Amino acid sequence: MQTIDQALDKLQKSDFRAKFYLNAKDKEYVREKGMDTIRSHAEEFIKKRLAPAEIPNDGAQTPMKGHPVFKAQHACACCCRGCLNKWYRIPAGRELTESQQRKIVNLLIAWIQREMDK
Repeated sequence: MQTIDQALDKLQKSDFRAKFYLNAKDKEYVREKGMDTIRSHAEEFIKKRLAPAEIPNDGAQTPMKGHPVFKAQHACACCCRGCLNKWYRIPAGRELTESQQRKIVNLLIAWIQREMDK
């Protein structure tokens, strides 16, 4: 199993994944809300938009902008079940476990933190 740092480094080698970043407005939002609130948002988004076994709009459920977590989802290939399968071998058609959801959220928060430190 790869570490968060290994996963983030691997994702940066993808031209598509590497193009995502937090702009000044995103960073201000994170600072204003705090990382605990951002984590809470990430947990809610993953639970509602990614964890169910059946997602009616899978592949289109994560906007490309509008919230730092959405950008993190695309940067980390955690935006749809197809990407989860391709990058992490998590098959579609089964509900994500609490452990899988927690790992995804931890990855997203690590990406956001890296962006905030830039």
